[in-house]
Amino acid sequence: MNIEQLFQSIKEKKSFLCVGLDTDINKIPPHLKHRDDPVFDFNKAIVNATAPYTIAYKPNLAFYESLGASGLISLEKTIKFIRNNFPGLFVIADAKRGDIGNTSALYARAFFDKMDFDAVTVAPYMGKDSVAPFLGFDDKYVILLALTSNPGAGDFQYHSDGTDKLYEKVLKTSLQWADKDSMMYVVGATRAKMLADIRKIIPEHFLLVPGVGAQGGSLEEVAKYGMNKQCGLIVNSSRGIIYAGNDEDFANAAKEKACEMQQAMKKLLISAGLVSA
Repeated sequence: MNIEQLFQSIKEKKSFLCVGLDTDINKIPPHLKHRDDPVFDFNKAIVNATAPYTIAYKPNLAFYESLGASGLISLEKTIKFIRNNFPGLFVIADAKRGDIGNTSALYARAFFDKMDFDAVTVAPYMGKDSVAPFLGFDDKYVILLALTSNPGAGDFQYHSDGTDKLYEKVLKTSLQWADKDSMMYVVGATRAKMLADIRKIIPEHFLLVPGVGAQGGSLEEVAKYGMNKQCGLIVNSSRGIIYAGNDEDFANAAKEKACEMQQAMKKLLISAGLVSA
C-alpha cells in the first residue's frame, strides 16, 4: 500500500483509527479459551466487528511470541484473514526490531515477505545500517521509534547535545535515509503538544500515535498539533477497544468503541477540510 492509497482509505472511512491486536490469552473472554485456537478466534471476531471503522491493525508481536510456535501460527492466520477478507487495510507489525545489518535483513524478510505486513516498528539506536535492510521493499514502511509515551522515555529521548534533543536527532538524521514513501514515525499521544515542533521537522510523514484511550492521550490534541494535508496520522487504540467487553458479546462492545472513535475522527477530518460531511 502506498501513501496515496492510505490517504484514500482515510477519506473513504472518515477514520484514521488503528486497532492494536494486543491479544493476551489471559484477558480474552472465558468462553473462547476451550477453542483449538482461542487467540485467532478472538482476533477474527474483533476484526470482523471493527473493520468498517478502522484503516489499520497492529498486532504486538510480544503477545504472540510469548505463546511460542502456537502464537506465531495464530498471528499468521490473523494476517491471512485480514488480507483475504479486508484487503484494503494497513497491517503493522509492532515488533520494535533493530540489530546489525544481516540480522535486520532477516527480520525484514520475515515481516515483509513471509508474514506480509505493510510496516514494522524499528528502533533506531544502532543507526542507519540497522534500519536500511527494512527499506528495500516496495510499498513497505519502517515506522521508526522517535518519541514514545512510556514513563521511561525521559531517560534518553530528551537528552540534549546542546542543539537537539535525542528524539530530534533521530528525526533529522533519519530524513537522510528515506522519505515519506518508506518511513513513518512513532510519536506517543501523551506528548501531543510536542507534535507541533515535530511537524516542523517532518511535515509530510505519517505518524503512528499510540497512547490514545487507555493511556490517557487526547485525540483532539493529537489532531490539532499533528494532522497534515494528508491527515498524516494513524492513531492506535488497543486495550480500550479489544477489551471493551469480556463476555460472549465482546465483539459488539469492541465495535461500539471503534465506532465511537471513528465518529470523533470524522469530525476532526471534516474540521480540517480533508473530508466532506
